Amino acid sequence: MQEVKNNDYVTVVYDGFLSNDEVFESSKDTGPLEFQVGGSAVLPGFEKEVLGMKINETKNFEITAQDAFGPKKQELIHTVERSAIGAEGEVKTGVILGLTIEKDGENIKVPAMVTDVTEKTITVDFNHPLAGQTLKYQVTVTAISDSPSTNTSGCGCGCAEKAGQTDNCTPSDSGGCGCK
Repeated sequence: MQEVKNNDYVTVVYDGFLSNDEVFESSKDTGPLEFQVGGSAVLPGFEKEVLGMKINETKNFEITAQDAFGPKKQELIHTVERSAIGAEGEVKTGVILGLTIEKDGENIKVPAMVTDVTEKTITVDFNHPLAGQTLKYQVTVTAISDSPSTNTSGCGCGCAEKAGQTDNCTPSDSGGCGCK
């Protein structure tokens, strides 16, 4: 029976869980995920675990924070004056703000989660929402091919199909992918 190897196009159904068993992402919501093994469309730890699996095989595994979204970095948590980010209105904990920062001489917009709010300041966290967390997955391989399916290309999110290329996909906040 065929096993997943590097460069194969693999279609999987999956559930992703936090360490407390809360589901953070599921193919029940997003549809099956197709990606090319070795194509960097999914977490490297996810690809590593899928290697060697067979069609209709189900596997449970964990990906450490280091192999997922990295450790939570304290230097990416900042407390700023509300006026510095134009947050004069009501801002609540848990809201994700799109903030503009300078990186390598360019202004770029990045997401930051509000973690604390006072009358004068807001604390924002620029870490990925899943940084510092071990992720658990239950994955079933449903197809293995040497070429992408005709329904989607790239990682399975449909971005490549929309753009006509396979490099239009980026990781999403939940660990899957999204369109650039």
